Amino acid sequence: MASQAKQLERLTAVDASFLTNESSASHMHIGAVLIFEGPPPKYVDFVEHVRGKLDKVPRFRQRLMVPPLEAGRPLWADDVNFNLTYHIRHTALPEPGGEQQLKRLTGRVFSQQLDRSKPLWEMWLVQGLERDRFAVLTKTHHAAVDGVGGVDIGTVLFDLEPIPEPAPSEDGWVSAPEPTTAELVARGVTDAAVAPVRLAERAIEAVRHPETAARRVGEALEGLGEGVGAFADPAPDVPLNREIGPHRRFTWARSELATFKLIKDALGGTVNDVVLAVVTGALRTWLHGRGGRTEGLELRALVPVSIRAEDEHGNLGNRITAMRGPLPVYVEDPVRRLRVVSEEMEGLKRSKQALGAEVIARFNDFAPPTLLAQASRINFSTRLFNLIVTNVPGPQIPLYVLGRELEEVFPVAFLPQNHALAVAIMSYNGRVGFGLLADYDELGDVEVFTEGLGSSLAELEEAARAVAPA
Repeated sequence: MASQAKQLERLTAVDASFLTNESSASHMHIGAVLIFEGPPPKYVDFVEHVRGKLDKVPRFRQRLMVPPLEAGRPLWADDVNFNLTYHIRHTALPEPGGEQQLKRLTGRVFSQQLDRSKPLWEMWLVQGLERDRFAVLTKTHHAAVDGVGGVDIGTVLFDLEPIPEPAPSEDGWVSAPEPTTAELVARGVTDAAVAPVRLAERAIEAVRHPETAARRVGEALEGLGEGVGAFADPAPDVPLNREIGPHRRFTWARSELATFKLIKDALGGTVNDVVLAVVTGALRTWLHGRGGRTEGLELRALVPVSIRAEDEHGNLGNRITAMRGPLPVYVEDPVRRLRVVSEEMEGLKRSKQALGAEVIARFNDFAPPTLLAQASRINFSTRLFNLIVTNVPGPQIPLYVLGRELEEVFPVAFLPQNHALAVAIMSYNGRVGFGLLADYDELGDVEVFTEGLGSSLAELEEAARAVAPA
């Protein structure tokens, strides 16, 4: 039986902001390097494996449709010319097939923008990795999925058991007809008409429940105040914030989730606080390596915060807001560094800074495209932060593709304009993978930062073991 195609679905303001902020040098796709044990599957088998799962991820068969004359935000619609083999590519590493060759390939793949006339994703099946392994590179535009949603999709695309269920001989998918220009315009007009109705409904709800409304308004105003106040405290100017080009370097570091839990249990804070402290230590080492001074210097990280509800897991689109996380590179002692991060993050959570960003995002849902474009550029302004640091908890169970176990995951973030480094972290099955995306020309010494991550984590682990009960 043919699956029912969804009607036109409008992008949210947050989703659309990732399109607005994209440029020839700043690509807004995210993804991961997935390393598997065993020999690679045949390309045709891999394609059919993915095909059998696509009903669970309808966005992968949809493309952007833009209403004429900016009559509203872009819409998702079925791609009537969808071709799965375009999106799934097959390649092999050159000799000797080491991780260095895989890193270089990843940098090249993520240097290329996705074609907006097609569904905004790619997968690369990569064979020839040393020690009888292979890799899969995933690449999806941030307008289609956030980091947490990406984990959900990955869980859908992969198997939970070594022996997969047989792929259906036919998936039965039939695309909806391509919308006409008149339909796109009509949808834009409808969206514009619905916005004031929604505002009126909220006003009626406020009249019915004045105390609840007053509390929410008070919290929203407090959050907005926190967001506006951030502009009075800009992020410092450091070598990370320079004009970037389109080319990328990618590298990674690996650790164990148990190490982060040991540190937070012994020294305090959360796992995310430990992550930020480790990144801070690496930044301090990197800045010193460039001859920079760190006395009195505190950098700022854009830390995405998921607001995805439990019943929204598996849905595509972005359900995130952001906080300005502290990176106190002025602190020499690693334990004190973690304490400073933890105390400042706790203060930020109480300050309703994330709520303010969410209020702005909800306001943008009613804003015209021109105003939305201006607001989205502010959200990614280098005035506010020095780099992205995103930490996503992944599944803590083994995943498989066609009987091959997924061993490691190294996530890939994106570089906003004038940002030469982005750090993405994901835990999976007891392991932690750091993925470092860097501008090719501005951060030729990104490996120095990578080594600094290991040293910074080792310092905290040593301190934690010194005070942890035997």
